[in-house]
Amino acid sequence: MANIDTAAGKKVVIKGMILLGAITILEVLIALLGNGHIIDGFHLPKLLMYPLMIGLSLYKAYFIVFEFMHMKYELPGLVRSVLLPTALLIWAVIAFFSEGNYWKHNRKQIQDWNKEQVSTKENKPAAETGK
Repeated sequence: MANIDTAAGKKVVIKGMILLGAITILEVLIALLGNGHIIDGFHLPKLLMYPLMIGLSLYKAYFIVFEFMHMKYELPGLVRSVLLPTALLIWAVIAFFSEGNYWKHNRKQIQDWNKEQVSTKENKPAAETGK
């Protein structure tokens, strides 16, 4: 990007800001329409609304990183060295949320199992427990 003049740079920034603004307005409209705030009684299915919102947000993030942070002008090796750890971080966050969700939904079962284990140890005679 060092080889373009100021006027061309301003055009790139203005086009980028218009694109980001339009996508943001579209996201807000989808959220308001999907939750029934614009048309009473009309709701978009969550399986349609959430992927749309996530996709638009990911596109905005991609555009910001590649255009405004000049990643599209870098060498492919540098781009991969930035994007691979980012992808692994996203994967780790999804894995941690999934694991936490599992523990949340099975907490009662785990607590019951732990109580059962404690009560069986307390009911055994001292000779069987090794005391």
